[in-house]
Amino acid sequence: MSEETKVKNRPFVVCHMLLTSLDGKIDGAFFGAPETAPALKAYGDLRKFYQCQAVLYGTITMLGGFAEGKVAGLPETDNLPEREDYVNPDGRAVENFIVSMDPEGILKFSSHILEKKGRPAAHVIEALTKKVPPEYLSYLRGLGISYVFAGQKRLDCRILLEKLSAQFGITRLMAAGGGVTNWSLLQEGLIDELSLVIAPVADGSTSAVSCFERADFMPQHGPEAFHLKDIERLEGDALWIRYER
Repeated sequence: MSEETKVKNRPFVVCHMLLTSLDGKIDGAFFGAPETAPALKAYGDLRKFYQCQAVLYGTITMLGGFAEGKVAGLPETDNLPEREDYVNPDGRAVENFIVSMDPEGILKFSSHILEKKGRPAAHVIEALTKKVPPEYLSYLRGLGISYVFAGQKRLDCRILLEKLSAQFGITRLMAAGGGVTNWSLLQEGLIDELSLVIAPVADGSTSAVSCFERADFMPQHGPEAFHLKDIERLEGDALWIRYER
């Protein structure tokens, strides 16, 4: 099956990340450096360039700035839903989505809509596995949060993307964090374009996350190669580099 045919069955996926220049980190102290500010602004502005309907985040990224921590003490109920996809009709009418990869069902929310300063309101879609307890499904339905199942114990990114296309009409999706999520997509051949905004700053941290990281639970996979598509110098000695598969 050709890449063109695959994209027809799923959204076009761009991985758009802000990096340090020399050590490839996507978080850490460098975000607070004044020399990073022009690159950070450009990174935010360039999100509009791709006109994506949805942004995909991993669990750690969601905990870092979107979810309200981890859910706890879910009440027991007699009316537990089946482990089947749930689409909130009102949420489907929204033009913007945040897709939250939450395989174990741990994230806490207060609404099916998330609003970040400077960005349009977005409907939350939880990406789950079948090991999520039914009480969590009741919790999500009570908030009107849509969810889809994509795997038994580990998220299958291809199934997830195909469901996002079929059930929500999403044709363009941005992967914006973190490293394990990015590698999960890349190792399955699901990243069509790689967009890197590089800040002229070195961090040196040995614990900060890099752009692509393979978790211990993931299968071994060889290196993935890209072709350079374009490179542009930005304000403040930052660079915008675009690669394609």
